[in-house]
Amino acid sequence: MSSEEKGAAGLSTPEKEAPPAFGVEAEPVPTREAESFFTRNGLNFESFKMRDYGSSSIDSLDRSLRSRHMHMIAIGGSIGAGFFVGSGGALNTGGPGSLLIDFLIIGVMIFNTVQALGELAVMYPVSGGFYTYSTRFIDPSWGFAMGWNYVMQWAVVLPLELTVCGFTVGYWNSEINVAVWITVFLVAIIIINVFGTLGYAEEEFWASLLKLGATVVFMFIALVLVCGGGPKGSQYDHYWGARLWYEPGAFANGFRGFCSVFVTAAFAFSGTELVGLAAAEARNPAKSLPGAIKQVFWRITLFYVLGLFFVGLLIAYDDQNLLGANPFINVNASPFVLVGKYANLKGFDSFMNVIILISVLSIGVSAVYGGSRTLTALAQQGYAPKIFSYIDRSGRPLFSVIILLAFGPLAYISLSASGPTVFDWLQALSGLAALFTWGSICLAHIRFRRAWQYHGHTLDEIPFKAVGGVYGSYLGVLLVVLVLVAQLFVAICPVGGGYNSAEGFFMSYLALPVVIAFWVYGFIWKRTGWLRTEQIDVDTGRREHDWAVINEYREKLAKMPAWRRIIHALFI
Repeated sequence: MSSEEKGAAGLSTPEKEAPPAFGVEAEPVPTREAESFFTRNGLNFESFKMRDYGSSSIDSLDRSLRSRHMHMIAIGGSIGAGFFVGSGGALNTGGPGSLLIDFLIIGVMIFNTVQALGELAVMYPVSGGFYTYSTRFIDPSWGFAMGWNYVMQWAVVLPLELTVCGFTVGYWNSEINVAVWITVFLVAIIIINVFGTLGYAEEEFWASLLKLGATVVFMFIALVLVCGGGPKGSQYDHYWGARLWYEPGAFANGFRGFCSVFVTAAFAFSGTELVGLAAAEARNPAKSLPGAIKQVFWRITLFYVLGLFFVGLLIAYDDQNLLGANPFINVNASPFVLVGKYANLKGFDSFMNVIILISVLSIGVSAVYGGSRTLTALAQQGYAPKIFSYIDRSGRPLFSVIILLAFGPLAYISLSASGPTVFDWLQALSGLAALFTWGSICLAHIRFRRAWQYHGHTLDEIPFKAVGGVYGSYLGVLLVVLVLVAQLFVAICPVGGGYNSAEGFFMSYLALPVVIAFWVYGFIWKRTGWLRTEQIDVDTGRREHDWAVINEYREKLAKMPAWRRIIHALFI
């Protein structure tokens, strides 16, 4: 029976569930299910042997992610130090009004970005995700830059998160050298990565559950405190309300303060796009990815926006405890911890610090996962040394994982006298890198839609369509540009007043010259430029879908009341 006959009969075609990227035929490789339990889970020496080497197919990666993993990666995967700790520094710099508005703007940007990514990932679930979309739909040289920019972003995030882990434990016992805790957590990340994709997925699932549960608990407590239900003798034992929005005020440091909060918001949302990267290793991304993508709406509105709104109600922006040597390290400056202290809730500060610790460790694991999969995709497309395309029998991109883990010991630099300076430069590399990734995803979606129409296809042939369509992606690109312009203004005119030095400028805007350098190098190497619409191939390597099932679902959806269709479009 041909594939067309199978589709007409409503049968699945598993051999074409994940076609090779760009139509490159991959040699058959041993499936994960054919291996023993210990080999599948990376627990013996046999698991380190080669499964695939140099192929551009995703079939050789471990495809064990389930829907529950995808949903939790989407809704809680990127909640980390930027949200729990960095928000304190942002509150101090911009005030509660800037904190709320800036996170809302980045939230709108992210919502449209993940919707565009969801549409592309269901159509083309390829290893490396958004990097390959930039290569395929925009410009191979730009794709090269985005791929290496993304690897670099996660490579520097890993030591940052390990450092925060060390200082977080120091909240309870500052006598033990931070290097001890950095070592402990680095070993923990290595152990989780031994289990490959399954280790990452299970860790993210349970860590996300804890993070989301803690945030919900915090918001209930915050609501009670705002209404004056705090313990007697505490700061919140009488009606509190929105007094801090009036005195000391909603905004700090004027327009400069408003613009400066964007970089914290971008850092806090970094990793949201990992759900698209994980699509390459999902059992059935066409089924699990759309629902997971839509859960991002809940994370943005309920956790980021509403959570930080309560933070702005309860903690004054001029609170001296918000000031720390570094806003991403000093857990004592976390507004979530301070709320518990001021409310005299015994043990709540320790509870929140445990959640911060779990969150930061989770982001460290995500850094290795996201960076290694992108590096493997770069190697498969000839944009990185071929050794990084090595995939072992448990489905791990072995050498890519090793090189990402090798960046972990950079965390020890923070212990030296010049550590804070090095830390600031590492943070400068990662701060704005995500914005270029998000803008590229939206632009790739715009270019895909244009080429899709040019080649005679209709929107009905797309199984999952972005809620905002192409206009949502245009809005996403526009917001990325505006945020980059705002950050450029802050890089030139810092919050403290006057003009920045050259060192201060690059510490705020280092990501731009790094991306441009990668783009120029990619152009010199590959000699490729902007793809014209007629050059974009939208058919090769496209996933085949079971249209009998899809059409049946669409008919069922069309018969639903309007309110139910809206709920399905946004959340299900």
